[in-house]
This record gives sequence, structure tokens and C-alpha cells, in this order.
Amino acid sequence: MTATSGSSAQFSGSGLPTQPGRVSRSRLVSACNDIAGGLRLWRLALSLGWLDIRLQFNGSRIGPFWLTLTTGVMVGSMGLIYSQLFHLVLHDYLPYLAISLILWQAGLSSLIQESCSTFTRAAETLRSVNMPYSVQAFRTMVRCGIMFGYNIIVPIVVFLVLGVWPGLTMLLAIPAIAIWLANNVALCLLLGSACARFRDIPPIVGSILQIMFYITPVIWEPKQLGNTTFWLYFNPFYALLEIVRRPFLGQAPESTLWMIAGGFSLTLWILALFTFSRSRSRLAFWI
Repeated sequence: MTATSGSSAQFSGSGLPTQPGRVSRSRLVSACNDIAGGLRLWRLALSLGWLDIRLQFNGSRIGPFWLTLTTGVMVGSMGLIYSQLFHLVLHDYLPYLAISLILWQAGLSSLIQESCSTFTRAAETLRSVNMPYSVQAFRTMVRCGIMFGYNIIVPIVVFLVLGVWPGLTMLLAIPAIAIWLANNVALCLLLGSACARFRDIPPIVGSILQIMFYITPVIWEPKQLGNTTFWLYFNPFYALLEIVRRPFLGQAPESTLWMIAGGFSLTLWILALFTFSRSRSRLAFWI
């Protein structure tokens, strides 16, 4: 009798041995085909994302505009309080606080937290309908994009009321928001797969985001750090926030910020493809 427990050989469906590298490439190709299939079903993802919003506010008279009203009250109250605490001029501080809070709460934080429930939230659909798993990632992206659209109304109104309209410079935020949406799909594949297997990850992610909120310039400004501002470049959330925030404030983001955000996004996609390719065949059992 020969021992086989230590063997690293894997076998294909025909019974022939398959090299581990070939299996990894096959998984990666299957994952990429899944993402391509999800892109072809973009209309379905768009409909499902909008359906999620409608169901969330079903029976409400003003619907998703509750997001706008709630955010407006929060921005106004926090602007009054923190302008007094930091001894800042409200006219200058409120536009900064308004766009920063929206980009964090309805942007970065929401994208990450919603990504954790990408597959577990759609468990019944995935068990009953044969479709690419990535459709749920695009569905989450659409849902987060719609919620962001309703929230971004608040800082735009603040800019108009205070007369600090950024002008055409604001258009520089469009490619940055596109990077955010692409990263959201990567986060859905990465965190969605990991959270389907390990249900303790979402609260851990929530705790990390609470810490990052205070060490990222959201309610405080980078210039308050003085000569130690360079430490912020080691915080990827800062770069991702700035490439969208600065155009809304009438400033062009530095090239360094674009490079940091691009490098982080590339790394995120590599991790997402690796995790999704290895988890895809098991997702149906985990959820």
C-alpha cells in the first residue's frame, strides 16, 4: 500500500493529473469570464440596484430624498458645532465639511460596508438563478452610486447658497468617481467573497472604518497638521478622498495623489481577482 496523503498532484475530470499552476490559471480565467458575463448583463444589474433602493423606501412619500434631508441636517449641525470647536469661519469651513462628510459617509465608507454583504444579501437569488456572481457586484455598485447621487445634492446646495461654486474644475472629479466605482466592484469581489466565508469580517471592517474616519482629514483639514502633513500620503483613504474632494473645492489634485490612488486600486484589483478566483466555486455553499 502506498501513501498518497502528501501528494500535491491534482486531477482533472478525465482522471489525468493536472499541474497546480494550470488549475490556478483555469480559476483565474473562469473568474474573468464571470466578470465579463456580469458586464454583459449590465441592464439586469442596473434594474436590481434600482429595485433595492425602491424596496428600501417602499411606502415613503419622498422616497430616497430622505437621504438628502437627513444628510442636510447632519451637515448643518456638525458645521455649526465644529466651526466653534476649531475656531473656524463657518463660510469657509462648511463647504469643506459638507463635501468631506458626503464623500466619506455616502462614498468610501458606504462602498466598503455595502461590499461586505454583496453575496450574502443575494443568497436566495444566487441559489435559485443561474447567473454570473459578478452581477451582484455590479448591482451593489449601482445601489451605492444611486445613494451617492442623492447625498451629493447637499454639498452642491451649500456651494450655491454660500457662493463658492468651484466652476469647471469640478469636472476633474468625474474620472476620480469612476475609479471609486471600479474599486467598489473589486471590493465586492474581495470582501464579498471573504465575508461569505467568514461572517466575523463585517464588524471588523466597521471598526477599522471608525478608526480611519478620525485619522483621515474628514472633519479636520490637512493643513492643521502643519509640517507633518506628509504622513497623510501613507493613508490610501486620504488619496482616494482628495482626488474627488479637491475638484469640488475648485482645486486640481496633485499628481502624487493620483499615483497613490492608482497604485492602491491596482493592488486592490489583484487581490480581488485572486480571492474571487479561489472562492467562486465555493460561494454557493458558503451563502
